[in-house]
Amino acid sequence: MLDDLDDIHPLFHGAPSTTEFKKLRKRIVRYTREAIEQYGMIERGARWLVCLSGGKDSYTLLAALHELQWRGLLPVDLLACNLDQGQPGFPATVLPEFLEKMQVPHRIEYQDTYSVVMDKVPQGRTFCALCSRLRRGNLYRIAREEGCSAVVLGHHRDDILETFFMNLFHGGRLATMPPKLVNEEGDLFVYRPLAHVAEADCERFATAMNYPIIPCDLCGSQDGLQRQQVKAILDGWEANSPGRRQVMFRALMNARPSHLLDPKLFDFAGLVRGSAEVDENSHQIPRLD
Repeated sequence: MLDDLDDIHPLFHGAPSTTEFKKLRKRIVRYTREAIEQYGMIERGARWLVCLSGGKDSYTLLAALHELQWRGLLPVDLLACNLDQGQPGFPATVLPEFLEKMQVPHRIEYQDTYSVVMDKVPQGRTFCALCSRLRRGNLYRIAREEGCSAVVLGHHRDDILETFFMNLFHGGRLATMPPKLVNEEGDLFVYRPLAHVAEADCERFATAMNYPIIPCDLCGSQDGLQRQQVKAILDGWEANSPGRRQVMFRALMNARPSHLLDPKLFDFAGLVRGSAEVDENSHQIPRLD
């Protein structure tokens, strides 16, 4: 059914007819559906605020979700949202025109967070943390105003891996971006349906579809960001051992608390010898008493 180019959402109109692209498209849609189901994202009849930055990842997210909805596999209402943060030179007409053409319900919101970030962040420091906080706060507000139960973000597999290693190298903790969480106020879900999708697939897809990519000049204007350094390390590992990223990603889905060192996750003090002792080679994770 995915090969029938006469029966697709407008976001896929003009899609290449090559076998390679069809496989790419199927893989992205399948992985997106897999993450949605595996992490329990669907609340029938819910409304999702789909965040659209104009980058390759958010375009891929938008297309995959609308394809699933088009097929009757995602029984939720989708509202695309772009937050124009007042960056100088931002092409404000690109996304509204694109979304109108693609018949995608949307809301464009203008909030000058750029000036706040430039004023508050000392010279030489990275903008990401404050920029992200301000953006997230506005998106939560918009979601509430629009009656949405979830804010949906375009972070992909590689974002999740990079965040894990940033926390490992710089934060001293084993943590990453979860595919599903509840915000601090407890009234909204945050979903990442592209959690299983590779960044390279997002790039190939958005390029093949010729979506109007808008670069983030605010983040891109700074060299030497920690995330860029981690990305370079992962690129090197991948080049030396193709498939390494996917192996590491699977490890995040296969945690064994009994073989780590956090006593809050596993009751080491309560572990006793005897018939119930766990085999070191067993994949079963001992339960806390």
